[in-house]
Amino acid sequence: MIVLVINCGSSSLKYQVIDSDTEGVLAKGLCERIGIDGRLVYQPAGGEKEITESAMPTHKQAIQMVIDALVNEKTGIMKSLDEIGAVGHRVVHGGEKFAASAIITDEMLAAVEECSDLAPLHNPANLIGIRACQELMPNTPMVGVFDTAFHQTMPKEAYLYGVPYEYYENYAVRKYGFHGTSHSYVSKRAAAILDKPYESLKTIVCHLGNGASVCAVKNGHSVDTSMGLSPLEGLVMGTRSGDIDPSALEYIAKKEQLDLAGVLNVLNKKSGVMGLSGVSSDFRDLEEAEQAGNERAAMAQQVFNYRVVKYIGAYVAAMNGVDCICFTAGLGENNAVVRRQICEYLGYLGIQIDEEANKKRGEEVVISTPDSKVKVLVVPTNEELAIARETVALTE
Repeated sequence: MIVLVINCGSSSLKYQVIDSDTEGVLAKGLCERIGIDGRLVYQPAGGEKEITESAMPTHKQAIQMVIDALVNEKTGIMKSLDEIGAVGHRVVHGGEKFAASAIITDEMLAAVEECSDLAPLHNPANLIGIRACQELMPNTPMVGVFDTAFHQTMPKEAYLYGVPYEYYENYAVRKYGFHGTSHSYVSKRAAAILDKPYESLKTIVCHLGNGASVCAVKNGHSVDTSMGLSPLEGLVMGTRSGDIDPSALEYIAKKEQLDLAGVLNVLNKKSGVMGLSGVSSDFRDLEEAEQAGNERAAMAQQVFNYRVVKYIGAYVAAMNGVDCICFTAGLGENNAVVRRQICEYLGYLGIQIDEEANKKRGEEVVISTPDSKVKVLVVPTNEELAIARETVALTE
């Protein structure tokens, strides 16, 4: 089956076309600046990247441009839209309503809309993308794959906050967690690489990028994760603060004369390693600055690493042990220095790193030594493939 995978943001749209039989990517790309001026990037497998500047007033026009590129006589990968067997959509927040991926129906869309106040920047954009696809491909089955679904196996002691229980009952205030599609894919791949039954392992997945989270996967189920009601909780990230004393919000608001929205804007967009370093949210820039003698850039990286280590330690305790630790996403897959520095904290677990293996970038590799008591792996995430697999499983 040919599956079109759509990841829709407020002004952007990423896509891949995957042959589910071979799991090969037939084409991929993105639409940028939707509603502004419009830019399509299209790259067929084995072909040159094509960039088209064209107006995209809405997501419907963006998706139409993607379809036109896919069926283009010269560089397209299919003759007709009918060759697309199903469409898989990334949906950020499913609340407590979805513990698994779901076929898209009117009832399902209504339920996703109800979750929009939990993810006001993401769910409305996801819904726009879904409805645009439905309008252009009314007879093609579609599936929603939720970032939050994998974490619906967390026990209450992991997801409840220490606030009046009525807030949970009335407003669904609780930890949900995100990056679930990535954590699920990576933990399963780790089991396959180690040739161990997935249900027998205690795995910690470190999804480290501009957005970052850590997840404890015990016997094939997420039992805790660092992000919370929103993606702001947890690790220090590119521009997000991560965990912070709630009283600091009031304190900052008074000192800076900000309202609540203003404080949250600071915590989401002006904090993290960018706020700490004053340099950048990109770790490559931080490394260059550190090498040039910038002490704040070095400090920002140390704060980031330390927070990752604290969560790893917490999840070792939560699972009463750990068999393997996985690094994934842009930073986790490509930054050997960050991996080494994090693992240096974990000597108490009997971890030994193979320095040569750790130098590899962006490929599946075990970076611990054979005598390491805990296996450490790099597993490039592939959320699009995971979405395609879920889509095929539900539509076939």
